Amino acid sequence: MGDKGFVDARRGRGVLAAGAAVLLLAGCGSGGDDAKAAALGKGQVASVLPDAKAAPGWRLYMKPAALKPMAEYPPPVCVSRTKEQRETACRPATSWGSSAFVRKADRTTLNFWVLAYEDEKAADAAYDVLIKWYGGDRVGQDARKVDLGGTGAAREANRAAVGTMGGPGTIAQLRVGTTVLGISTGTDGTSAVPDQEVKAFATMFAERAQQAQNGEKPSASLPGR
Repeated sequence: MGDKGFVDARRGRGVLAAGAAVLLLAGCGSGGDDAKAAALGKGQVASVLPDAKAAPGWRLYMKPAALKPMAEYPPPVCVSRTKEQRETACRPATSWGSSAFVRKADRTTLNFWVLAYEDEKAADAAYDVLIKWYGGDRVGQDARKVDLGGTGAAREANRAAVGTMGGPGTIAQLRVGTTVLGISTGTDGTSAVPDQEVKAFATMFAERAQQAQNGEKPSASLPGR
């Protein structure tokens, strides 16, 4: 599915800046039983999204930004098959946001998105709906599973040799407490982002979500800085 499937970064930058909503997973990041699951405000959602310091080796293309959904415009990253599913996954979202990166060396894109909910029950229901859209072979034909370990309360990732950008692509989704997290990679080249790197993205992103729900400033980052 590549970066088109998750975030159209060029269009998203202007949309988020303008405040319009036309853009484009109970447990902690490590699955601990003692994790808190607090509802996040718009500012906290923005802080969960990786920034330049959190992703060394990648160039920040769209800065982390978050919005409160408008009733008439559900979060564009909240995609489902039916009206009933949209009512379950999209309408209850309290905030959402995204950030995006590129790596010129191999023409690869990296996108992150967050949907925040009032409680774990709402987030869990949303995850179940969204994985029906973003899971399986949505990334491309003959997709295969990518192992994310035990990150989050629920998780799934899939890779296809040919995504919508023409080269290898991945889509991952996780639930961490009251949030649903999404990650995608895509390229018009031939080099896939390694599975271990996708797992590292998911681990870092989930930790940032848990840090925010613990009342901390998210600081988790990828190795290298």
